[in-house]
Amino acid sequence: MSRATRLAAGIVMCACGLACRETAPAESLATRPITFTRDVAPIVFRRCTPCHRPGESSPFALLTYDDVKRRASMIADVTERRVMPPWLPVPGHGAFAGERRLSDREVTVLRSWHEQGTPEGEAAHLPPLPTFAEGWHLGQPDLVVALPIPYQLRADGSDVWRNFVMPVPVSSQRFVRAVELRPGSARFVHHAIMGMDQTRSSARRDARDAQPGFDGMDLGDAQPPDGHLVGWTPGMAPVPSVEGSAWRVAPGDDLVLQLHMVPSGKAESVQPQVGLHFAQAPPTGPPMVLLRLDGDHQLDIPAGAREFVVTDRFELPVDVQVLAVYPHAHLLARTMDARATLPDGSERPLIRIDSWDFKWQDVYRYAEPLKLPKGAIISFRYTYDNSAENPRNPSRPPKRVVAGMGSADEMAHLQLQVRPDHPEDVATLRTAFYLQLARKTPGDPWVHYELANLFRDSQRRDDAMREYRAALDLDPSHAAAHTNLGVVLQESGQLDVAVTHYRDALRAEPDFVPAHFNLANALRARGRAGDAVRHYREAVRLEPGLAAAHNNLGEIVASQGDMDRAIGHFREAVRVGPGSATAHANMGAALGATGRLDEAVTYFRQALQIDPGNEAARKNLELAMKREDTTTRKRPF
Repeated sequence: MSRATRLAAGIVMCACGLACRETAPAESLATRPITFTRDVAPIVFRRCTPCHRPGESSPFALLTYDDVKRRASMIADVTERRVMPPWLPVPGHGAFAGERRLSDREVTVLRSWHEQGTPEGEAAHLPPLPTFAEGWHLGQPDLVVALPIPYQLRADGSDVWRNFVMPVPVSSQRFVRAVELRPGSARFVHHAIMGMDQTRSSARRDARDAQPGFDGMDLGDAQPPDGHLVGWTPGMAPVPSVEGSAWRVAPGDDLVLQLHMVPSGKAESVQPQVGLHFAQAPPTGPPMVLLRLDGDHQLDIPAGAREFVVTDRFELPVDVQVLAVYPHAHLLARTMDARATLPDGSERPLIRIDSWDFKWQDVYRYAEPLKLPKGAIISFRYTYDNSAENPRNPSRPPKRVVAGMGSADEMAHLQLQVRPDHPEDVATLRTAFYLQLARKTPGDPWVHYELANLFRDSQRRDDAMREYRAALDLDPSHAAAHTNLGVVLQESGQLDVAVTHYRDALRAEPDFVPAHFNLANALRARGRAGDAVRHYREAVRLEPGLAAAHNNLGEIVASQGDMDRAIGHFREAVRVGPGSATAHANMGAALGATGRLDEAVTYFRQALQIDPGNEAARKNLELAMKREDTTTRKRPF
């Protein structure tokens, strides 16, 4: 299972009309007849019509008196049972933005109208039909990323999960403040989730068959962008990011959009679009962090078990604000309860669901961020029903169920989008989280790998090497662990051992770009420039946006005296990596060596604008300016 799968498998978000405050007077419903035009239409138009209209997900429209009268009994029943509008959280266990729950009074109005014979009422009392935006809800995006070739969805058969890979055409790093997904018709697209891939691995998976995208509930190496959960369901309004927390997109990044599609009875053409709205400035303050409590290792549900319980907990090592909660399970889950126990012993509810429904799961954003102090314990308790009495059980008769990616398997996840109060707390939070995971699931190589990355980032090299080796003991073919262990060994001066691990990574995964790049660096350090060039070239063939590989190729060629070829490599490095001061400085040096001083000065200045401390660019700029002055004085007037 990939890291992205582990973090964000099966995220689903849904809306069916936004909640509104009631404005009707609180008079007794028994004092007058209930009519469609005066009492029912305002409720239906506000709560039901956003999804129950042509082109949306619902199988019938609720636009007219006849539409609603024909289904009055069903409407009274599903609203009284709280099946519709779809909203799973129990009231009083978290205050969420965009709540779609009907009030008790609204439920009573719909029931009374049906019991009174569905009178229509006076036409003068009928409110106007709601209007819905036909274009982009947030206005024209700054950039629209679209699937170039439509995907052909088959007419019938089982549900389809397909991951569409779309390059993001930006020439420099940008920051996204809002996303609007237009994945296709709500008649056959059930939901969508989005990730960003900074490698080319998703694109390589895409290339394995003729159709756009690749199959599965696995997003591959795509990640939730900078700790943000991004998704879509029919009727869902796009949500801008929290102020100051826009997420990055850079040249060479691929957007990966996973669609869950339900064949509609005829072949459909699917061509999703994603609108990106850019922020004017980089994010400020601490970044978002996704915490995922995970009880998958406990999932071994016997056939016939009516109340199988799974729990998990995590103690916060720092103060945080919780912005959103996303509970996730599959078809057997029945109840979910998540809460925070504060250091003083008091409890704060995070979310509670008494009747889980896989089809209507959501990411729930708090109306106001929840502040949780250091020492608070976040926990969840889920129950599962694997009996024949569970109408959602996919197996008849029931079968033993364990954790897995298929909808007939199960999951026990609780994701929390949190923001630490201080930037320096981010590493503390992540490290504590993965240390607990390593204790809880010591046999998971990806947990050891992620923990090793955190140790490496904090310069704890011995701890990092220990955890990378633990990952490799569990999975000797773990290419990423081999590569990163090689990097730490190389940084520690153990070049020969590092090369061995890079080669082991490539034996396990011949197209693993980081292994090619780092092996090239090691071979270059050994003085084997020719072998290094071969691996740099393979790296840029697999990942054309790898600016550092283009730059290093240019340095090798320049050292061999071929400045024209070097300039070509540096030019490509600058194009795909416009934020690289080193590439700009090298481009300037190569141009200066060929006498193109005006161009060289431009690149030196750009390098210093990116990195004012780049001494090579500063010295070369001074030299270029002196040479320009000397040349200018020798020119005749």
